[in-house]
Amino acid sequence: MSLAADLIAWQRVHGRHTLPWQNTRDPYRIWLSEIMLQQTQVSTVIGYYERFLARFPNVAALAAAPQDDVLALWAGLGYYARARNLHKCAQTVMQVWNGRFPTHAADLITLPGIGRSTAAAVAAFAAHERSPIMDGNVKRVFSRYFAIEGDPGRKDVENRLWTLAETQLPEQGDDMPAYTQGLMDLGATLCTRSRPTCTICPLQGHCQARIQGRQHLLPTPRARKAQPRRSTRMLIIEYGTSVLLQRRPAQGIWGGLWSLPEADESHTPAESTHLLLWPAVHRPPTSPAPLDAGTELAAFEHVFTHFRLTIQPWLLQVNTEAPCPPAPPDMVWTERQKLAHLGLPAPVEKLLSGLYASQQNSLIDT
Repeated sequence: MSLAADLIAWQRVHGRHTLPWQNTRDPYRIWLSEIMLQQTQVSTVIGYYERFLARFPNVAALAAAPQDDVLALWAGLGYYARARNLHKCAQTVMQVWNGRFPTHAADLITLPGIGRSTAAAVAAFAAHERSPIMDGNVKRVFSRYFAIEGDPGRKDVENRLWTLAETQLPEQGDDMPAYTQGLMDLGATLCTRSRPTCTICPLQGHCQARIQGRQHLLPTPRARKAQPRRSTRMLIIEYGTSVLLQRRPAQGIWGGLWSLPEADESHTPAESTHLLLWPAVHRPPTSPAPLDAGTELAAFEHVFTHFRLTIQPWLLQVNTEAPCPPAPPDMVWTERQKLAHLGLPAPVEKLLSGLYASQQNSLIDT
């Protein structure tokens, strides 16, 4: 039997069949799941996927939604460029494709945020199109099956894997959903990174890494680099029951989300807050004192894929006997009870939830 035949037979008996995005040919639902599953575990995605469909049941609903609503539902999944591209893609489908989601890989790949592998996956499930996929799990399966040396993240190695993947497609398009899902399932359950279960793998008879006893050595691991460390000071600036939030730039970490203002250590937290709220054109009132000196809260660390960030929060309170200063550009005063409904970065939400948990306007259960 061929790789495809072995894999399809295995998937139909042992593969996953009850995930909420399976057993449908709706390209919108398939696309949504594929974007969410990028670099994110299935167990994490399920809840987000179901909440997204409840709020945005079709591409028209997603396209019409404010980006803040999309980012708020996405908060916690990470890689926020995916959420922004998700929104752009839905709007493009409405504007260019008259609301009909494409189902062919050549059309899908022209949409924002859809690469070659995602386009192929949507086409395979929605249209039974014969197009290969190549995510991290699939790279591992093919690297072992064909005993391919070299880091799969290198362009030359990846191109070789794509070429091999083209040769392994089933002949019948109707087999593409089971074949594509089988590759994903095999990489996620048996052909895992550190503990491959070769003894029950349907491909063991022809897997070159298994035959050569090198399944634990392939794929070739990427050279490890020490994670750089960064630090930032976050300012929790309160005016009564309102908190000052700042919109993150579209590019970079937490792109487009609401977060806390940040400041370097060239000024004290109080000085940084003065510069934010009362620049030269808006002098602070001389009496009463406009701002307290601030309270240093416990620092904590947040780990990103490529670096570690130490966050030092400071709590500062603006005197409410004076008028509330206007929010600077890209900032907004937000009532505490509304914080839970915004797209806050996970560490910021955790910080504010902990701070306000014992107070009436808590982020918890709102």
